[in-house]
Amino acid sequence: MAFGKYIGLKGLTYRGGDSMLAWLLHRISGVGMVIFIGLHILASFGMQQLSGEVGTAINIVYESPWFQLFIFFCVLFHALNGLRISLLDLWPRYWDAYTYHWAMRLQWIIFIVLYGFAAFFLISSALTSG
Repeated sequence: MAFGKYIGLKGLTYRGGDSMLAWLLHRISGVGMVIFIGLHILASFGMQQLSGEVGTAINIVYESPWFQLFIFFCVLFHALNGLRISLLDLWPRYWDAYTYHWAMRLQWIIFIVLYGFAAFFLISSALTSG
């Protein structure tokens, strides 16, 4: 059999490891960005073509601090993961296990530091403004 044991629903099961987590979060963050862009287009359309209340209601959703935390997570993780994959694809000789895991850990360190600062400032500004 060409695909072995990962055919059907068994292929969708979580098999663990940082590679599978990065793969899963990359897909989730991509869908999150598509949802944000869709809401943004709907809000613009609602403000211009429909009544202003429709656009305002959608703006309230994606201007909330929690949605902003989610979309910043999506954009930052998707960008860093894509950059890691692109860099390793440009130099295939670095696809050995040591370099791959080193790059994955470096990506997580950069992500946690940047997201931590952003989350701190977003939450602190949300708590002080209202």
